[in-house]
Amino acid sequence: MSRFSILTLNNIAGIGLKRLPADLYSHGSDIVRPDAILVRSHDMHGMAIGPSVLAVARAGAGTNNIPVAALSGRGLPVFNAPGANANAVNELVFAAMLIACRHLEPALRFVEGLPDVPDDELAKLVESGKKHFSGVELPNRTIGIIGLGAIGSRVAATAIAHGMNVLGYDPDLTVDGAWRLPNNVVKAHSVEEVMRRSDFVTLHVPLVPATRKLIDADRIGLMRHGGVLLNFARDGLVDEAAVAAALESGQLSGYLSDFPSARLRRVQGVVAFPHLGASSQEAEENCAVMVVDQLRDYIEQGNIRNAVNFPTVEMPRESPFRVGIANANVPNMLSQISAALASANLNIHNMINKSKGEMAYTLVDVDSPVNAAVVERIRSIEGVLSVRAIPSLEGASR
Repeated sequence: MSRFSILTLNNIAGIGLKRLPADLYSHGSDIVRPDAILVRSHDMHGMAIGPSVLAVARAGAGTNNIPVAALSGRGLPVFNAPGANANAVNELVFAAMLIACRHLEPALRFVEGLPDVPDDELAKLVESGKKHFSGVELPNRTIGIIGLGAIGSRVAATAIAHGMNVLGYDPDLTVDGAWRLPNNVVKAHSVEEVMRRSDFVTLHVPLVPATRKLIDADRIGLMRHGGVLLNFARDGLVDEAAVAAALESGQLSGYLSDFPSARLRRVQGVVAFPHLGASSQEAEENCAVMVVDQLRDYIEQGNIRNAVNFPTVEMPRESPFRVGIANANVPNMLSQISAALASANLNIHNMINKSKGEMAYTLVDVDSPVNAAVVERIRSIEGVLSVRAIPSLEGASR
């Protein structure tokens, strides 16, 4: 019998599931008491998530379909796969830019609407009609990128390779993110600066309360007349009424998005794709491999990488006996945890504690097995959200 069970709420790429050793893990869509949940697009809001669940992992970047706040309150990490679909989204962004600047979508509709006539007559119709679809080229145009994470930085590199000027803005740019950026990227100091100086603006930020309707009428009004707005991040980032008005006035010449909507579906200048950003074989496989590896590392070792609601915490084992504790980020927590372990005559080999916002996470290696009474003693500390003993699985499949 497998030691851990994983509930899969969507089809997860087989190359990822194969990284779950059969002697340790079972997985499927019918697991009743799962230790963890693997999901792609399934809406988990309103879903009953039982007490057996240790973590949720999304084989993708966005986590809007997961009740992150509720899981945080239970001390459960939510993993994602940032950057695993970066190339797929990057390619789609540039396909969209070419559609916009070369007017490919109306040009295709023009050809499809031509009558059934002999080739010589067809050639005349083509020649007389093509003048309506004359466009512009990308070199020397300016692209503004809002959000310089794994996707935004790749878009920047591709734009530079196409001879474009790149203006980037990201108030939360990390050191690792800065290293990823090409030197040619010019740093903007605000969203407004990006909008004013760009021919194309592309969005690559998460949808959170602070970014909902980030691009509204006022900001669209700052763009160069006839600019193009691209949204391959999240639909709620733009004010759709403002986009429709800007397209009608000519302030925008195009809005290209991965999120079709009833409001914009028939508006001239809108080109919408059926959420294809991560829909490539490579992206789906990359996401599955990444989150499965992260989930295993958490279940088996307690380490945390790429959790949207937890700090990054990785510690090499110094003992077969480990405790993982999620707690509110409040003072005096470490001393209380240490005291609880000391009262059980457990010697600490190593300890790490990191925080992220209101959440903190602690890993402790001790010299002896951690019994249920010690776990309950730690759990009773005010502010502790979850605690578990993580014994070594040495000798099991890795």
